[in-house]
Amino acid sequence: MPEPVKKTVSAFAKKPKTQVAEEGATVVFETETEKPDAKVRWQCNTKDLVSDDKYVIKADGNKHSLTIQAVTKEDGTAYAVIAGGSKVKFDLKVKEKEVMEEVKLELKEKVKEEVKEKQEEAQSGAGDPAAPDPAATYTVAPAEAPTPAETPASADTTPAAPQPESQAPDTKTDLTGLFTEKPQSGEVTVGENINFVAKVNAASLLKKPTIKWFKGKWMDLASKSGKNLQLKELYDRNSKVYTFEMQIIEAKPSFAGAYRCEVSSRDKFDSCNFDLTVHEARAVEGFDIRAAFRRTSMDGSEEAGELDFSALLKKRDSCFKGSPGHRASKSQVKSEPDEDVWEILQKAKASEYEKIAFQYGITDLRGMLKRLKKMKKEEKKSEVFLKKLDPAYQVEKGHKMKLCIEVANEDVDVKWLKNGQEIQSTGSKYIFESVGNKRYLTINHCSLSDDATYTCVVGDEKCTTELFVKEPPVTITSNLEDQMVMKGERVELECEVSEEGATVKWEKDGVELTRDESFKYRFKKDGRKHVLIINEATKEDCGHYTVKTNGGESMAELMVSEKELEVYQNIADLTVKAKDEAVFKCEVSDETVKGIWYKNGVEVKADARTHITHIGRIHKLTIDDVKPEDQGDYTFVPEGYAFNLSAKLNFLEVKIDYVPRQDPPKIHLDCMGHTADSTIMVVAGNKLRLDVPITGDPAPTVVWTKGEKAGSEVAAETWSIKDGDVMTEGDGRLHVESTKGHCIFTIEGADKQDEGVYSVIVRNPAGEDKADINVKVVDAPDPPSAPRILSVGEDSCVVQWDPPKSDGGNPIIGYVLERKKKKSYRWMRLNFDPYTDTTYEAKRMIEGVEYEMRVYAVNAIGMSCHSAASQPFIPVAPTSEPVGLCVDDISDTTISLKWRTPEHLGSSELDGYGVEYCKEGSDEWVPAFEGLTERTSVIIRDLPTGEKMQFRVRAYNTAGPSAPTSLAQAVTIREIMQKPKIWIPRNLRQTLTKKVEETINLVIPFQGKPRPVITWSKDGEPLNPKQVSVRNSDTDTILFIRKSERKDSGKYEVKLQIENVEDTASISIQIVDLPGSPEKLKIMDVWGFNVALDWKPPKDNGNCEITGYMVQKADKKTMEWYTVYELYRRTNCVVADLIMGNEYIFRIYAVNMVGLSLEPCFSADSAYIQKTGFEYKPPTYKEHDFSEAPKFTHPLVSRSVIAGYNATLSCSVRGIPKPKVTWYKNKMDISNEAKYRMFSKLGILTLEIRKPCLFDGGVYMCKAVNASGEDVVECKLEIRPPGTFPQAQITKEEKDKQMNKAD
Repeated sequence: MPEPVKKTVSAFAKKPKTQVAEEGATVVFETETEKPDAKVRWQCNTKDLVSDDKYVIKADGNKHSLTIQAVTKEDGTAYAVIAGGSKVKFDLKVKEKEVMEEVKLELKEKVKEEVKEKQEEAQSGAGDPAAPDPAATYTVAPAEAPTPAETPASADTTPAAPQPESQAPDTKTDLTGLFTEKPQSGEVTVGENINFVAKVNAASLLKKPTIKWFKGKWMDLASKSGKNLQLKELYDRNSKVYTFEMQIIEAKPSFAGAYRCEVSSRDKFDSCNFDLTVHEARAVEGFDIRAAFRRTSMDGSEEAGELDFSALLKKRDSCFKGSPGHRASKSQVKSEPDEDVWEILQKAKASEYEKIAFQYGITDLRGMLKRLKKMKKEEKKSEVFLKKLDPAYQVEKGHKMKLCIEVANEDVDVKWLKNGQEIQSTGSKYIFESVGNKRYLTINHCSLSDDATYTCVVGDEKCTTELFVKEPPVTITSNLEDQMVMKGERVELECEVSEEGATVKWEKDGVELTRDESFKYRFKKDGRKHVLIINEATKEDCGHYTVKTNGGESMAELMVSEKELEVYQNIADLTVKAKDEAVFKCEVSDETVKGIWYKNGVEVKADARTHITHIGRIHKLTIDDVKPEDQGDYTFVPEGYAFNLSAKLNFLEVKIDYVPRQDPPKIHLDCMGHTADSTIMVVAGNKLRLDVPITGDPAPTVVWTKGEKAGSEVAAETWSIKDGDVMTEGDGRLHVESTKGHCIFTIEGADKQDEGVYSVIVRNPAGEDKADINVKVVDAPDPPSAPRILSVGEDSCVVQWDPPKSDGGNPIIGYVLERKKKKSYRWMRLNFDPYTDTTYEAKRMIEGVEYEMRVYAVNAIGMSCHSAASQPFIPVAPTSEPVGLCVDDISDTTISLKWRTPEHLGSSELDGYGVEYCKEGSDEWVPAFEGLTERTSVIIRDLPTGEKMQFRVRAYNTAGPSAPTSLAQAVTIREIMQKPKIWIPRNLRQTLTKKVEETINLVIPFQGKPRPVITWSKDGEPLNPKQVSVRNSDTDTILFIRKSERKDSGKYEVKLQIENVEDTASISIQIVDLPGSPEKLKIMDVWGFNVALDWKPPKDNGNCEITGYMVQKADKKTMEWYTVYELYRRTNCVVADLIMGNEYIFRIYAVNMVGLSLEPCFSADSAYIQKTGFEYKPPTYKEHDFSEAPKFTHPLVSRSVIAGYNATLSCSVRGIPKPKVTWYKNKMDISNEAKYRMFSKLGILTLEIRKPCLFDGGVYMCKAVNASGEDVVECKLEIRPPGTFPQAQITKEEKDKQMNKAD
């Protein structure tokens, strides 16, 4: 199975190595780059090298070499090779000839010893049949070959015959290997332990090496460490050798297999393979292959554990080794070509994985399957599409969607499909665009029908995507409103949603409503309005109705009440005479109620004398020309109600006897207004009709008078009648008339001012008579005052109001209340029966919704107008009680309490908290302070010392106080002593470092009661109050230094003391400053382009360690300073890469944690860099040919112009050199004709035709010629007479007509 090769981050596949050469020899450095076209530069001491007699630079594809001929001592320096952003440095070391010979001999001896040792190991292994195969032990698989950073020879240690002495071995073999000791293959018996050891020399490593142990190819054993596997690491500081050990404890058969050890450090890497063989504890006789498939488990059960394939393979090999055909089969296996197990697993079914693992001896099947699952299949790169559609897109309904692809060929045509059907470009729904190599499909106003699969087809290839149209949530813009109806009425619950045609769901008390067979519920849609219609509401229809959409819901309450018919005016008994009119009249509360009239139990039918009328709330039965047979009991029965109204009609038979003498006048009334029962009541606005029977002969004169009040003798108004004629007229509302035996007084639309005592006086020559009638006008009461909200609850409120100023002449029966939501216009009645009290509790409201209330007053006449609306209010519930009341602190006279906010706050904001206390055993709770507090902690002062007190807290909101929460038990008001303890902050447990003149503010918290005595000191001495300030509180102490100085450095101690108990703590402060300048800067040596400098550290280090030095150089000509080293540790350095012929001076700053020293140290002398001669060879360049044949970048466009108007033809051309331009008309040169003007500016060519006529039409051609070629462009010019249209605008019908005429 191939193993992934580690990716190379460098641009080099093979890097040049440091070499040792003797004088006069030729040295070749070789390298290989990853890319064949990479540009490579060779450098010597940071200077680029060019090919000459000394240096030979060659490049062949990705192989590059540098040859140095006739090596001298001066060539022994640093070299580098650069490719792209990678740079590899290497050295050339030049030795004398004698030293070189000794090096070669040492290398030869070393190689001989290594080859001899490997041959001995191979011979000893061949004698033991169970010994591991040397080739398998020491040969690295090709897939595990060293990375390019390693030396090729280190990867191949297969024993080979000793090389002859004349052939020098490659000395670069073991220079890059990291292992000084590699783990070796081993054997172990089941249940025993075995160790594998690897050693790495870290003397040449810049970073600690990282080691990994693997089993098989991929299983990392670091995650398997535990009972049976332990990994250890040791480090020897003297030899700088790391020892890594892997210990296997109580080996099992499943532990057998191939292992690998990898070590890496920065860009270095090394690996080693080894095997582990696990033998059975006893010999296997009669191998049973079924037993080998038993699962291994810790508890010994047969159904648990894992299938051990590796043990099965070992047993199979041990059984077949003794067979005669074993050697032959082994040779056959070796001769078979290696198969790629990864490909086999990729193509196999999941049910065949175990079979393949058994066949190929896979020991880590689970790890391989995980790896196989993560492997990504490389997609075949499309030759047509540069960029395909994404797998899916999403767009909101009504928005625009734009699909884009990129094709390789700009001129190719594409087709767009929707669900396999080609999309046609009709209307503005689909827009196809082509911009360069991009193709766009724009879908406007996306709807649910556009939710489909879209495919773009180019030739035989296609790419597909899914478009999901997201429908925005439907919200309710107009909510349902509460309704109260009477039984049998029609109900319409209406709401409005945000989108037309949306689907809504209606529910009653959580149960979905549907259209049933009885058509109880009807659902109506009108645009965005949705209506629920209930025909003939019943008591069962009461409840909460909810309309739901996918974006919200709205709820309203429906209340259905039984009809209660009120009688405003009852029918009264009548006594009439013959041929008079009898009128029975009643008034009820419902205008729609019909009724039936009965006489002595028999229904009365309308005829010529009997009239039945129903106008509004008034029902009348009128009988004209009353006869004796009309006398009887009359009853009115309202339809649908179980009560009736009854009255009696009495027929008065008048017998007139002729008496020649005169009779005095007489008024025939049952009562004369002297008692309360004689008062006649009339409803304001109705007609007052006083019909008084009188007798007298001759006919008496009738006089009506009205007093201001009952019993008054003073008349306010007088009306009189004589012989049937009105003697005195009143206003238009009053009518006085007299008939035979009757005098009638009528007031149309009686009001309050018509109330009083009316007197009727009758006179004739025989005498007079007088009667008083007390009239009282009654009306509906005045509206009550605006209601006041006394309190609110979670779904209720208590409302109160004042009675009306006037009761309308009748006592108040009760009140009717209504409520509505603040933003609604529909008022809902709360009670149908009059409520007698002036305080009412309204219930069944929704918490958090704003409401208003109003009241009606009711008397026997009717209801008043509604009162003014109350102030808006919101039903809210009191909060739950505060949580977690506890004592935070206590002293002799104070106590500190704290608590948490209530768990349930409701929909109203919290107004605050009230705290109360009382003495133990008392029920008198005293407020701890006036008003409320918004904090969740409070300090109560001035409490009696030693007294046991109980405390409680309430939460207040708009609804009032919550239930109280109290302490579990009473608290004694007495301070508790607490030992002093200093809490040093974490940042002050180490030395505090500050810069000079910085502010120091140390806050040291502590605990202790009563308040401790605090003492500060520095290095055992008291603090200087002029320099250091100390501020103390009950919980902390503060040390403050406004401007710190270096003398403030030291150890500060703070001590707390309460009586005989104390606690101390110390804090170290270090004040640092800028260091002084370095001293004695000297130029020690100057050679080549280098200068060696040396200096001494500064005397003043600023009270902290010197972290480095900044070295700068300056040319004496310019005196511009450049930094050579920014943070240099040593006190000597070499400044390189100086420019020859310049003279330099140097300066050095000291650096510590504060910064640079204020002044630098300058070098006393200057350094002059000597010039060396060289010959400058100017580079040669091949002159570039910029010539270009003419080419028209913008062609001529055919035109149609009107005769007599100047016309222009334009085109653009490019070419080098500038081409010569010639214009032609119908292939005739027109350059010299005066009618035409030619212009050329920046490659734009224009031909102007002055006032063209009909003969100037034709084909115009422009020709451009230069030395590199020529190009031609032409167009057609049409000249039409004025008033005509271009030929292209002639319709198809006109063309047909012209063709018919020609025929």
